[in-house]
Amino acid sequence: MEWLDTFRSHAVALPNLAKFAIVMAIIACAPALARRVRIPELVGLVAFGILLGPYVLDVAPQNHPIVQFFGDLGRLLLMFGAGLEININLFRKAQTRSVIFGLITTAVPQVLGTAFGLAFGYGIIPAIVIGSLLASHTLLALPIVTRLGAIALEPVVVTIGATLVSDTVSLIIFGICVSTYTTGFSPSGLTLQIVEVAIFVPLILVGVSRAGAWVLNKLKDNQAGYFVTMLGIMAVAGELADLINLPDIVGAFLAGLAVNAAVGDHPVKEKLDFFGRAFFIPIFFIVIGFLIVPVAVGHTILNNFWLVAGMILSLILGKAIAAWIAGRRFGYTNQATLTMWALTLPQVAATLVGYSTLNGAGERLLGEEIFNSVLVLLVVTSFLGPFLTELFTPGMIREEARAKAAAA
Repeated sequence: MEWLDTFRSHAVALPNLAKFAIVMAIIACAPALARRVRIPELVGLVAFGILLGPYVLDVAPQNHPIVQFFGDLGRLLLMFGAGLEININLFRKAQTRSVIFGLITTAVPQVLGTAFGLAFGYGIIPAIVIGSLLASHTLLALPIVTRLGAIALEPVVVTIGATLVSDTVSLIIFGICVSTYTTGFSPSGLTLQIVEVAIFVPLILVGVSRAGAWVLNKLKDNQAGYFVTMLGIMAVAGELADLINLPDIVGAFLAGLAVNAAVGDHPVKEKLDFFGRAFFIPIFFIVIGFLIVPVAVGHTILNNFWLVAGMILSLILGKAIAAWIAGRRFGYTNQATLTMWALTLPQVAATLVGYSTLNGAGERLLGEEIFNSVLVLLVVTSFLGPFLTELFTPGMIREEARAKAAAA
């Protein structure tokens, strides 16, 4: 269309500050607009990223180094914040059950996702990566159970603890696959990678935990120094992960876990959360939008419908089976089991890293059709998880109240 070409030519010529102002307006307005039309905020940000990106209006450049750096920092802050947000005390209350459910809710989708990838003709490494993307989950609906007063109920506590296990294990599997894909497979190389991971994880969880706690304790009355030190810990952990060919998000997530207890409820934690959520994390989701070609996503859905549908069904079924096994083993009610399932559905996975990973021949670890399929998965589960959590949690609360009354 001629008018669109004319608009794009003017948009490309806009000064950088004008483009920055447009992005700031999007970050300010997108969440409110998303809530108004009842869609998750992150989906709204991705949608605006598509609109502003090179495949629609072309307002924002796809590969601008500053934009990419801000997006990368947002990605690290998202994972670092996830590690900080996991309530270690709640996890310890139901530690054994949390570990059991975490392993089950990782293993079942991992197996189903890997089988799904192999069934569609992908190699063993890409298939395992697909499984690892389905194995992890993001507690997008946690604010809902907090608002409804269910945050301290055991099924929710177990699910929060399981997130720690699931995300850590799936990210490490993902990282080993990325390293193997980029450098090639060899028994000695795989052994070295496993040894490096075996050293790296305790180094971050124990070494950084103690050293970070000591430094942060010295700076507890210096909020500016405390803030910068936390960012530094995140950056160093991400760089250390990169040195052993793990994705930097693995290091950032583990660093968040490592300093979790030391940070506690320090005021800087809230400031860091604001810092990330107000600017850098929204830019990360907008940058994801820059990568999406709407026509290609449409073609993927139409031409590879069973690929998209199979991935979504593998996730939903895998998380459902895991929740059912755990619910039966722990003697939870049906509503509690369904709530656990709903909480573990949403995916904000490491798709961007997988898509941008190349081997020696320049081939992508995840092809465009998988990238587009996982984006559809992200949208579907970001709707479905919170919706089902809102639906099942009140029933769980009522059943828990009746059980307590009967016990009394």
